[in-house]
Amino acid sequence: MATEKIRSFIAIELPQETKSALSRLQEKLKSKGNILVRWVDPGNIHLTLKFLGDINPEITGRITSILEDAVRSTPPFSIELSGLGVFPNKKRVNIIWVGLGGELEKLGHLQKRIDTGLMQLGFTPEAKPFTTHLTLARVRDYVRPDDRMVLGNLIEGTSFEQKCEINVNTIFLIKSQLTQEGPIYTKISSITLK
Repeated sequence: MATEKIRSFIAIELPQETKSALSRLQEKLKSKGNILVRWVDPGNIHLTLKFLGDINPEITGRITSILEDAVRSTPPFSIELSGLGVFPNKKRVNIIWVGLGGELEKLGHLQKRIDTGLMQLGFTPEAKPFTTHLTLARVRDYVRPDDRMVLGNLIEGTSFEQKCEINVNTIFLIKSQLTQEGPIYTKISSITLK
């Protein structure tokens, strides 16, 4: 009998203060009118270091060992919220995000070591450069191009100066179960930066 695969990713959890700041920002944007987006539940917002997709649960131990190796030379560091933006651009908004600042070089090195380590299990390294962002919302597929442009202008005209420090001292391997009410995240393992 084949083992059922699990959808999973590697991420940094956000402190409650940061999630509250993101929730307030979402409310601020919602108050500006009917925005045709799917808002990410602030409790579920995290910084994804690597999306693994559907994996065999039997390799979670090996993934955890690779993550332990990846963090071995990484002391805890800190990042912070930094500005509001969109992908791919303000004329064709698909995703609304909050950027990050702080010790991004350390974050980038950690992500690269994870990416490189996971190659031994057959995971493909990321083709695009790692972009440090937290997804706030995704624009619905049916939204017209001119509405996407209006949304881009709205985001550009919204200031977000909240300085929330995120102390990174643990990364997590997380299982993601998709439901109609939204994803349910379960931590498979936690790896502490030394």
